[in-house]
Amino acid sequence: MPLHEGPHRAAGRRMSVNPFYGPANPLGDMAEAPPTHRLPDQPMAPSTAHQLVRDELMLDGNARLNLATFVTTWMEPEAGVLMAECRDKNMIDKDEYPRTAELERRCVAMLADLWNAPDPATAVGCSTTGSSEACMLAGMALKRRWAKRNADRYPGARPNLVMGVNVQVCWEKFCNFWEVEARLVPMEGERFHLDPQAAAELCDENTIGVVGILGSTFDGSYEPVADLCAALDALRERTGLDIPVHVDGASGAMVAPFLDEDLVWDFRLPRVASINTSGHKYGLVYPGVGWALWRDAEALPEELVFRVNYLGGDMPTFALNFSRPGAQVVAQYYTFLRLGRDGYRAVQQAARDVATGLAGRVEALGDFRLLTRGDELPVFAFTTAPDVTAYDVFDVSRRLRENGWLVPAYTFPPNREDLSVLRVVCRNGFSADLAELLAQDLERLLPDLRRQPRPLTEDKGAATSFHH
Repeated sequence: MPLHEGPHRAAGRRMSVNPFYGPANPLGDMAEAPPTHRLPDQPMAPSTAHQLVRDELMLDGNARLNLATFVTTWMEPEAGVLMAECRDKNMIDKDEYPRTAELERRCVAMLADLWNAPDPATAVGCSTTGSSEACMLAGMALKRRWAKRNADRYPGARPNLVMGVNVQVCWEKFCNFWEVEARLVPMEGERFHLDPQAAAELCDENTIGVVGILGSTFDGSYEPVADLCAALDALRERTGLDIPVHVDGASGAMVAPFLDEDLVWDFRLPRVASINTSGHKYGLVYPGVGWALWRDAEALPEELVFRVNYLGGDMPTFALNFSRPGAQVVAQYYTFLRLGRDGYRAVQQAARDVATGLAGRVEALGDFRLLTRGDELPVFAFTTAPDVTAYDVFDVSRRLRENGWLVPAYTFPPNREDLSVLRVVCRNGFSADLAELLAQDLERLLPDLRRQPRPLTEDKGAATSFHH
């Protein structure tokens, strides 16, 4: 065995210890309650910090029972492991993490093929943090193309964007941030989304594009994108105006290709210049990842693409964000690889079956009128029947929350502010068994609700849980 001598002077130095490694005095953790709105003075044991945070998060709702959100609330454990392994990879650093960048390119190519791009090899696209960013990018491309076509009049002329009043709030943000006039087609009667002819009539020489929504968040219905393109084709023949279309497929672009293959809404329509989707909705990935695709390089002005010399590599980038983790993009590629077309078809069909089945159960109760039945997006909206006066949809939403269910109640936009509805989003993980439990809870609530003297919700604006 070796013979050891005492330490040399140099060996007497202190080791460098990461503050995260050293557990704090447990008695100190017990005696000093940390402040909530400023940094504590001293560190605490990781187990203590973990428990404090976890205890507070217990008061959040159960994500699996949140029927307000479109966002994915369940993935396989293997996907979670991959995401944990990629949290520290900066998605923007494509030179340092070339394989992560390659998986992003593959996802873009897969979506271009799924959405019937004329030549998937020439379609261009990118990942984003979600559909909101993807819509911003698509809107920027529309505006820049319009500005180039109207260089003799811009910036004096004010650009406008035509869309239904049911668009997601991100489009209102785009118009506000990028100084574009929002021209909104209102709802009328039992039409709860954009009317193609009405949209065409709002277009003029300053229109940068028209937005069609494949799956309205208000009721889950598809907007008639093919009819919209036909109306704009007729407009071009009459006036010469050539208005492009962007399809906001935040949810439907990951449903229709699998369940509604005969529905023509995508790049098969020459007027569709770009499409976006949320990977973290019916793309079946945890938030946040979205995708924006253009039919070809001509649809995305080159001057919007930055070519950055970043850490020694030439990197084209088109995004509002810069640094972000590669975890969600890797998870999207995993899901594409894991499910394939047949797997996605099975998952989305199961969600649609749950939605249509649950909608039928709700209708059979007799107290409600269905607006949609979940046969487009796996989403349906319903309101109280005309003869129900003792309670309203806000009372139903509040009472369901007592049982853990988060079902949003909200009022429709112009011209149907008179209509208040409940909406149920059926996602992967919301099974037929859970749907049966929801139907039973709703049925049990009805006798109490029917005995009310009147609807009890005073502030309907505060009562709503619909924010997106």
